[in-house]
Amino acid sequence: MSTFITRFDTSGPGVRLAVKDLIDMEGVPTTAGCRAVAETAPPAPVDALCLAGARAAGARIVGRTNLHELAFGVTGVNPWFGTPVNPLDATRVPGGSSSGSAVAVATGEADVAYGSDTGGSVRIPSACCGTTGLKTTWGRIPLEGVWPLSPSFDTVGPMARDVKGVELGMALLEPGFAAAEAAPWRVGRLRLEADPKIDAAIDRALAATGWEIVDIDMPEWESVATTAGLLLVAEAWNCNRLLAETRPDGIGRDVLDRLHLGRDSSDQVSLSAARTAQALWNSRLGAVMKRVDLVATPTLSIFPPMIDHANDLLVARCTLPVNLAGVPALSLPVPTEGHLPASLQLVAPMNAEETLVAAGLVIEAATAN
Repeated sequence: MSTFITRFDTSGPGVRLAVKDLIDMEGVPTTAGCRAVAETAPPAPVDALCLAGARAAGARIVGRTNLHELAFGVTGVNPWFGTPVNPLDATRVPGGSSSGSAVAVATGEADVAYGSDTGGSVRIPSACCGTTGLKTTWGRIPLEGVWPLSPSFDTVGPMARDVKGVELGMALLEPGFAAAEAAPWRVGRLRLEADPKIDAAIDRALAATGWEIVDIDMPEWESVATTAGLLLVAEAWNCNRLLAETRPDGIGRDVLDRLHLGRDSSDQVSLSAARTAQALWNSRLGAVMKRVDLVATPTLSIFPPMIDHANDLLVARCTLPVNLAGVPALSLPVPTEGHLPASLQLVAPMNAEETLVAAGLVIEAATAN
């Protein structure tokens, strides 16, 4: 089954947890969804640190989920382990890179799944599969024992069918976590270029909450996405250079091409300019967050494309600027007038995951009918 790379016995009590196969689990090889890694990977000697809370709580790990190879892609298409089937429409991509995690919770095979998010890898598959995902604040959840892609962007976060499931997942990652008290938040609505049906669905969902919604303008969003992409691919090359140089035959063509792009983009002048732009962006977003409590955008500007046109998803650049700033973001489905849901992205200041979960619960309740 392409949802999981490794399945375990699913009988017994406890929360059913699926774990993306780039998070070390004692006694099990970590494949990162890559043939070149899987062929020589030894069993992990210890769990990744982010599993400690789940172990202490008695969570039942049901399997190791599939992913876009090396966590370096947003379609979820995997040439080695198969592509997880999107439960909303089998002809469409499941999204990546945490494709298997999104499908596992969407189909009810797990209550909670762990994914990683470097440029949108928790939020994009959540959007494609009609589920909920939380990109955590950079540095909040420990990454020791997690296969790196871009260390200054990488995060681990929970995925579930709904916001309550994400809250449960955060409590496993961070014992004691609970949603904040609901409040009459002021939300900045940022309008990015998107399918009009997606925009309309987001506007209806926000209006249903009764919150104060104000339009905000951040024209630099698109250029910031380009800056983030440059830094991400450069770091990805540094993390995977040895693998790419010694085992290129064991890496899919799309991922290998992306790694080579990082190699060719790694000149110090460009990277220095990108870091300067990152500092300016953090300042700009911080100033916006002093005027509003949350920022709302689409998670994806398009509906998930057909598998034959998977690369259409690469034009969706709503998520990367969030990773560049290191702030948290919640993605959750909202109903449209069609058969596929849209996905609303809520962005919050650093370490405001509790507020995001609380806000997500309000939106779910407001759009339930």
